[in-house]
Amino acid sequence: MTDETPAVVQEADAIYESVRAICHDSGTHPAPTVYRVLGNLKGATGPLLAQALNQLADGLERSLAEYDVYEDDGSDPAPNVAAAAGHMRLAAHLAAELGEHLSEAQNAIARQGYRD
Repeated sequence: MTDETPAVVQEADAIYESVRAICHDSGTHPAPTVYRVLGNLKGATGPLLAQALNQLADGLERSLAEYDVYEDDGSDPAPNVAAAAGHMRLAAHLAAELGEHLSEAQNAIARQGYRD
């Protein structure tokens, strides 16, 4: 393993920081603003996040054949990789469901505007 942070980790860090910034913004926002935020969150989650999680699960499983993977206690790493991959695939399913709910929320406020 190198000392460089892999691009995939850097991108996940950026997503984390973006969501964290949204959490720190405690302002009041009208529907058109929230509509745009929901669209971006839906784009970052939903099917796209599901695809990313499934690809990460696949890559994690392949890593057993491509790297000298080990557990620090000397046990076989395969069962833990299988468990992690299973959880990531379940999370992918839930991410797709999350995307559907964000879409419904966005649709519910799609026709709203506001006056200052």
